[in-house]
Amino acid sequence: MPQIPEKIQELTVGQLAARSGAAVSALHFYESKGLISSRRTSGNQRRYSRDALRRVAFVRAAQRVGIPLATVREALTELPEERTPTEDDWARLSEAWRSELDERIKQLNRLRDHLTDCIGCGCLSLDTCVLSNPDDVFGERLTGSRLLVERRDSAATRRETAAAGHGGTEVERGD
Repeated sequence: MPQIPEKIQELTVGQLAARSGAAVSALHFYESKGLISSRRTSGNQRRYSRDALRRVAFVRAAQRVGIPLATVREALTELPEERTPTEDDWARLSEAWRSELDERIKQLNRLRDHLTDCIGCGCLSLDTCVLSNPDDVFGERLTGSRLLVERRDSAATRRETAAAGHGGTEVERGD
């Protein structure tokens, strides 16, 4: 990994890519999503402050554990500008994600535990299979391949069907 002298306070996109291990295109993407920022030189070249190295490392670590980029962006807004985030900064942010990660681990363990049952059974039943139909809340109330529209005022229904070109004939809603 190339070393960057301490006296250099800003990095080019190539230097940031080389030091962080992220592709230049990934850095441009991170910038477009507000995860890192740069300033432009008079020649319109990007320059990143040194704290971008830790921010990129944080983004990549969060991605590896499945944290959505929108969540990462929210967390990064809590970090101080113009200084490298400290270990305490990172600990505070990562602690906020612990319950989300614990829930994912619980779901993965449950799927792993039921995987053998499904392979042995082979049914992949939409009624009972925890792999094909995990935590099916709507299936307990409704049947069918789509959610049914709740019963609405019949005058509003007639207006909608007439506007849709059904000649005033009310369409069966499955109520």
